[in-house]
Amino acid sequence: MTTQAGELTILYRGPLASCDYDCPYCPFAKRRDDRGRLARDRAALERFTAWVAGRDHPVSVLFTPWGEGLVRSWYRRAMVELSHLPHVRRVAIQTNFSCRPGWLAEADLDTLALWVTYHPGQVPYERFLGRCRDLVARGVRFSVGVVGLPEHLGQARRVRADLPGEVYVWVNAAEGAVYTDDEAGAWTAIDPLFHHSRTPHRSAGLPCRTGDSVISVDGEGTVRRCHFVPAVLGNLYDGTFSPRAAACPAAMCDCHIGYVHLETTGLYDVFAGGILERIPARLPPG
Repeated sequence: MTTQAGELTILYRGPLASCDYDCPYCPFAKRRDDRGRLARDRAALERFTAWVAGRDHPVSVLFTPWGEGLVRSWYRRAMVELSHLPHVRRVAIQTNFSCRPGWLAEADLDTLALWVTYHPGQVPYERFLGRCRDLVARGVRFSVGVVGLPEHLGQARRVRADLPGEVYVWVNAAEGAVYTDDEAGAWTAIDPLFHHSRTPHRSAGLPCRTGDSVISVDGEGTVRRCHFVPAVLGNLYDGTFSPRAAACPAAMCDCHIGYVHLETTGLYDVFAGGILERIPARLPPG
């Protein structure tokens, strides 16, 4: 994926909040959506997919559901359908990839990509590794990562050792964690870009692409500049939104899907061609 003039990148998050995993660091673990919420999520996603299909300019989409999307047929179908649209430059999703991979045979793998998170204790290691090796065999673009908790370090090292070198393994700093230099060094040995996640980025008053070429959209079509700034910029479906460049109003930004778009980080150069799926243009040494 390369950015073109007039291209719009959308971070989409619908009503879905249920997940099949029980991670202690996630408030949505093992949450169960009722039929009504699932129906609303499906309808919202289908409306969004139809909107994207009707555009006459380049669009890229990253699905960032609170829950696990790919266990739901409508997310798999949306990924496949969007991957075949000529004006869609990239469609990606954040996922634990607990689903079976057969559906990927229907997708355009030049467009589709995955941001996969490994959650130790939630899935047998060999099963997870097998799914990743299946993605490699299919030629799917994907990255794999873990949350940088001390109890995950051994498994993270194992993932890095067992996957091909061309698969980028990233580490997210645990929320609120403070890392000593020695601790950070251990994680950096796995992910040479860990320093970007280690500490929050100052963002107040700094130029950011969000609100202009990058927006956040919820299931109702409400547009915000990103997931972390609550101010509403309009609605995607009623014509009240128009892109507008503005400096970031938040004091700090501590999530990759936010700070990657800050111009001061220079991460568009680091991840050129793989912004949404978190794949560097060139794998850093390490």
